[in-house]
Amino acid sequence: MQAWRASLPMYNLPEMRAENAAFWAALYVELGAELGPEGMTHLPEELTFDRPPVPGAIEAENLFTQVCGYPLQTIFRGQARLLGVPTYMVEHCAPGRHAAVFIVRADAPYRALADLRGAKFVFNSPHSNSGMNLPRLALARFGARAPFFGSITETHSHPANVERVAKGEADATCVDNVTYAFMLRHRPWVAERTRILAPTPSTPAIPFVTAITTPEPIVAALQAALGRVARDPRWAVARAGLMLADILPPEGTDYPEQLRFVEEAAALGYPEFR
Repeated sequence: MQAWRASLPMYNLPEMRAENAAFWAALYVELGAELGPEGMTHLPEELTFDRPPVPGAIEAENLFTQVCGYPLQTIFRGQARLLGVPTYMVEHCAPGRHAAVFIVRADAPYRALADLRGAKFVFNSPHSNSGMNLPRLALARFGARAPFFGSITETHSHPANVERVAKGEADATCVDNVTYAFMLRHRPWVAERTRILAPTPSTPAIPFVTAITTPEPIVAALQAALGRVARDPRWAVARAGLMLADILPPEGTDYPEQLRFVEEAAALGYPEFR
């Protein structure tokens, strides 16, 4: 019998463990209503908190997780099934969509993206939509050409990058707008020392997924359970803890849009992020 694992690595600040655990507890209750006691025997009662945002793969034991839509089209292609697309109560979000935001120090002189030319920039991963793909497109659209930054460093962490900017260790970064919202909620000192310079274009939000090998009855149960957690008044507190307004069905969500942004940036003369 499959030994399953569940994790929420995308929005997983240490300060958010209770909120993430409450969300999974709600989903677990609704899964039980779908599958019955006999169907819950091998499902995890608790989340795993140590999974990296960009893992090596989406393994077969991944019952439930959240993965950036860009690597789902590239390094994780064919490894996952979409379960639901969240809508967050965060600035620059729309139903089923989010954006990235360029972050600078509150007292920095920058007033437009063009002012970042020559800046010391940090980003999380070349596989990141909000850390690399969307900022590249935003820069390409106003005519930037590589090399644009004075230096660019890969760090593997959105939150750490915001803190580097706040401490003056970097001039700018670009992070998922929901990540930034959670940092402002849980780390007020970051709110005091940083600000949004500009948003990027929006794309479909980071989806909830399961491994491609998850049996169809469990996939259906997960999708139904997510729908009830998203709307049932019983779970209002769990939703509020994660700033969730809704979770939409995945059908029709255009994640390949993120690959078209790669093509657009290249056509505009900015194929490599540097």
